[in-house]
Amino acid sequence: MTLLNAINFFESLKTESSNKSEIKIYTQFIEILKKLENRAFTTDDIQSIEMELDSLKLNSNPDNRKKFFKNALSKFETFLKDTFSLTSQGYYTNLSVTLGMLFGVVAGILIGERFERSLGISIGICMGLFIGAFIGRRKDTQAKEAGKML
Repeated sequence: MTLLNAINFFESLKTESSNKSEIKIYTQFIEILKKLENRAFTTDDIQSIEMELDSLKLNSNPDNRKKFFKNALSKFETFLKDTFSLTSQGYYTNLSVTLGMLFGVVAGILIGERFERSLGISIGICMGLFIGAFIGRRKDTQAKEAGKML
């Protein structure tokens, strides 16, 4: 499936659907495919992207379309990340905030031993959130400057 065929396919699915969450997934797919279409890739790179689109079996008619296309979008984003080091906007921010909050809980439990446990946990989560957001935004900016962001 070529990039243009995939864009047209998702446009048609978008017009057919009335479910807002499905439309959101289709829109994300369309945005990624359009950004890929505007990038300068070699013919081998384009062929590998088209082979990946074929391997996702997008033309199948699943029972749960939302779940199927959400999984397909996730697999496609993972493929782009692993193969071309391309990330979506906010990728590192989301990852860093999640990890920051995780480590913040651990730090909060350690801090909470000296103070009240719930106070320590809430302070740890807040600190982890802010530190993770700072680091993630910085990594996203670096990826954008390097041209590795979709």
